[in-house]
Amino acid sequence: MILFLQAQTGWAQHDFGHLSVFKNSIFDHIIHYFTMGFIKVQNGWLQHDFGHLSVFHHRIWDKVFQYFIFGFIKGASPHWWNHMHYQHHAKPNVMDKDPDVRVEKLFVVGEVMPVEIAKKQKKSMPYNHQHKYWFLIGPPVLFPVYFQFMLFRHIFTRKLWVDLIVVLGFYIKFFVLYTPLVIESHWFTWVAQSNHIPMDVDNDKAKPWLKLQMHATCDVEKSFFNDWFTGHLNFQIEHHLFPTMPRHNLYKIAPLVESLCKKHNVPYKVKPLWTAFKDIVT
Repeated sequence: MILFLQAQTGWAQHDFGHLSVFKNSIFDHIIHYFTMGFIKVQNGWLQHDFGHLSVFHHRIWDKVFQYFIFGFIKGASPHWWNHMHYQHHAKPNVMDKDPDVRVEKLFVVGEVMPVEIAKKQKKSMPYNHQHKYWFLIGPPVLFPVYFQFMLFRHIFTRKLWVDLIVVLGFYIKFFVLYTPLVIESHWFTWVAQSNHIPMDVDNDKAKPWLKLQMHATCDVEKSFFNDWFTGHLNFQIEHHLFPTMPRHNLYKIAPLVESLCKKHNVPYKVKPLWTAFKDIVT
């Protein structure tokens, strides 16, 4: 059901994109991404409280909830976080003690670190430009790249199998939720390309509008299943000639378009669905 809804949502947004329904609302996507981001961040603050054993009266419950939120929901190792964060609290901003300032391979911070790095002559980055590249390799890659590498290294070197299980739970959840997108990708690609790839692909020959569209598109036979499965894009010819026309009306003008093409000796191709798919591979 989720797969079908995903695919049908794709056809619906296609209609919105052609301004044939109402209007395209990119704000829905923006709100979705920011909402998920807010939730993730707030979960991060919450697991931080659990990690400090500052929520419940019994530490076991703090541990349980930290493992659930940070492990299963966010996909990170609670043991790794606590190991790093407790060092930070023990020696904040102390070089070689606080992991949060162990950044000399990419950045130099404070007054002492730049001098020591200069004395060792082990410069690895153009530190005089770090205020510029900070925006590219600082916040954007900390969680998706650096933290992922460090937490898995921590898990395997310390044989933290419970942490591994909860983290794998996150990735299993992720791939289960991601699977419909993979299937949607197959579905959309076969449908979208069946009307185009087997047709003429050429340099710009300045063809008249009708002939240009007819040489680049074809239709797939009408049926209840084909109409639903393709989001009415089985009438690709008509859609290209009248892109703002609502899709449920495309079949009505197909006979008129076909007769016009016949009158002017322009090819009008209609194929069975499986033939259209076969022609992609051919």
